[in-house]
Amino acid sequence: MAIKLSEHFNYSKLLKFTIPTIIMMICTSLYGVVDGTFVSNFAGSDSLAAVNIVWPVITLFGAVGTMVGSGGSALISKTLGEGKKELAVKYFSMLIYFEILVGIILSVIGVFIVKPIAMLLGAEGAILEKGENYGRILCATLPAFILQNSFQSFMVAAERPKIGLFTSMTGGVVNMFLDFLLIYVFKMGIVGAAIATGVGQCVGGLLPLMFFLFKNSTNYRLVITGFEIKPIAKACSNGLSGMVMIMSISIVNMIYNFQLLRLLGSGGVISYGIIQYIMFFTVGFLSGYSHGSIPIVSYHYGAENVNEIKNLFHRGLVIIFISSIIFFGSTECLAPVYSKIFVGYDDELYKLSVHAIRVYYFFILVGGYNSFISAFFTGLNNGKIAAIISLSRTLLFEGGSILLLPLIFGINGIWIAVTVAEVISVFVAFILLILNRKKYGYF
Repeated sequence: MAIKLSEHFNYSKLLKFTIPTIIMMICTSLYGVVDGTFVSNFAGSDSLAAVNIVWPVITLFGAVGTMVGSGGSALISKTLGEGKKELAVKYFSMLIYFEILVGIILSVIGVFIVKPIAMLLGAEGAILEKGENYGRILCATLPAFILQNSFQSFMVAAERPKIGLFTSMTGGVVNMFLDFLLIYVFKMGIVGAAIATGVGQCVGGLLPLMFFLFKNSTNYRLVITGFEIKPIAKACSNGLSGMVMIMSISIVNMIYNFQLLRLLGSGGVISYGIIQYIMFFTVGFLSGYSHGSIPIVSYHYGAENVNEIKNLFHRGLVIIFISSIIFFGSTECLAPVYSKIFVGYDDELYKLSVHAIRVYYFFILVGGYNSFISAFFTGLNNGKIAAIISLSRTLLFEGGSILLLPLIFGINGIWIAVTVAEVISVFVAFILLILNRKKYGYF
């Protein structure tokens, strides 16, 4: 039996409700991991460096889907909690059409700017050429990628997270199969990787669209409606923290790649890419739980159920604490295994990657709290505070640490930058929690 947003949530129900979102986020991230594995082993290190440089640009554009999805699901869940079902359906349709329009515009823009951005980040020669080809192909499927990111939230809010999970897993399987076929069998290199990823994104974005086009058993469906500035702006402001976080992470990744190319060459970019691939799974769980619980928080906020909001907040902190400890210990132990998978063919890269992973991954002990608190404020329809946490956490603290700490600690300064930024950010997040506790009553 499907879990309803109106229910009381214990640990079991929280995990059952959010696990589909967690797996959806991990499956979406699999595109980059699978591409990286096949490209690294069968297309060469230049191709892998090109993927690592260009992928943050694609992710930056795709953040629109995260913004509309998380912010829109919060708005719609709150509207449903207020008993306004027809208005909720109208808002949902409006936001989907808005995403498609924005996706088409960004797709055209992306084709023209992917090469200049890669050059700005230090790519040249073969890496630049490969990165341009990879980026332009993926720009063609941006509308589908944006829809896929938003449906991760909308499926949860529609109380059908398992359908969202199925579509994401189907897209992931298609991506993996095409990677094998195009890169390994047909030797298409980075072009094959881009086509495989793009087709996987189309599957993940268009299957849910077809589901909502027809009559279904949820409160969500697509109807004919025009655009209204107020609900679109409200959804975007609610979800701004999610978009800001992803955009900031993308920009920070670009700064990382620039610094690593300058200090260590392509080997540093490859090692950082491996760290990102591991993060897809660990951060996918933490972010997936945080974003998966947004509709629950929004519903009970709209229903003015303060006791359940307090319950969701306290249980969420416990889940983040336990999972962070598990992820930290397992990653420290498995760093050699992860490095062997991607760069086992190069002993120097292998040693560099093992060291980088073990130093970098201290961040996971505190990073989950920042994701959870930011998402919790999104659920409370306070996009402003959520955005402050996300923006300061990534672009301000992390970006500044990447630029400044290498001047003091050398190359290790880059690997500890995220941990330093997360520690500072968690203090900011808890101060904001304390300042707003009387308004929302979460403790």
